[in-house]
Amino acid sequence: MAVSDPRAGEAMCPYRLVLEHVTSRWGVLVLIQLLDGPHRFSELRRAVGRVGRAVSEKMLTQTLQTLERDGLVHRDAKPVIPPRVDYSLTDLGREAAEQVRSLAEWTRERMADVEKARLAYDEARQP
Repeated sequence: MAVSDPRAGEAMCPYRLVLEHVTSRWGVLVLIQLLDGPHRFSELRRAVGRVGRAVSEKMLTQTLQTLERDGLVHRDAKPVIPPRVDYSLTDLGREAAEQVRSLAEWTRERMADVEKARLAYDEARQP
C-alpha cells in the first residue's frame, strides 16, 4: 500500500481510526441523535445544529459516509421523487451510540468538577 492510500492507516491501527470516527466532533452528535430513531438528512442536520454549532452539508455527508462504512449507520435511499434518504443506526451503531451517550452524560454531570480542577490547575501555574 502506498503512503497516500487512506487504507494504510487502517492497516496500522484500525481501532484508533474507529475510535476517532465514533468520537469525532460530528460523529458523537450524529450517533446520539440517531438513537432517537431514523432521520432524513435535513432533519439530522437541524438536530445536530441545535446541540452546538451548525454542521455543514459537506461535513455531515462525510461523517455519515464514514459511519456507514464502519457499519454503524444504515443509509436507506428510497426511489421516489423527490428522493428520500433516511439514516438509522445498525445494531453495531446502537451499541456505539449508547456508549458515547453514556460518556456525554457523564461529562455533563461532572462538568462542575472538571471546571473546578481546571481552575485549580490554572491558579497553581500562575506566576
